[in-house]
Amino acid sequence: MSRYVAVVGPGDASPDEAATAELVGAGLAQRGATVVCGGLGGVMEAACRGAKEQGGTTVGILPGTGRGEANPYVDVALPTGLGEARNALVVRAADVLIAVGGAYGTLSEIALALKGGKRVIGLGTWEIDGVEAVSAPEDAVGSALRA
Repeated sequence: MSRYVAVVGPGDASPDEAATAELVGAGLAQRGATVVCGGLGGVMEAACRGAKEQGGTTVGILPGTGRGEANPYVDVALPTGLGEARNALVVRAADVLIAVGGAYGTLSEIALALKGGKRVIGLGTWEIDGVEAVSAPEDAVGSALRA
């Protein structure tokens, strides 16, 4: 059974955050997981790019009303028209969440995931009770896909 893993993080990611997210996306795809994200740039685009380079499937749950706003590595673009409230859908669509870096949108996704009883793995993100901090992309992927 395929796992759906949300990869979340800032849309204006630093080069290190983007590189980390790309490795996470690639690792997830190599192990048969589907990458779910907010569908825009930064960490979201990097995770999708990594997944696509490994032949993976990506889902972008978009804040606006047009599919065209998705980054070019999104396979399934789902426009919601909900703005930042779409973060709840990103979390609900996933089995587990990996947070890479983080701005306030990432914080909201972490909070929603924890509130919903979902596992959250963090790479250089908010230090919050319930977030499993790891130090490398391969550790995040392994933890996310552990039954």
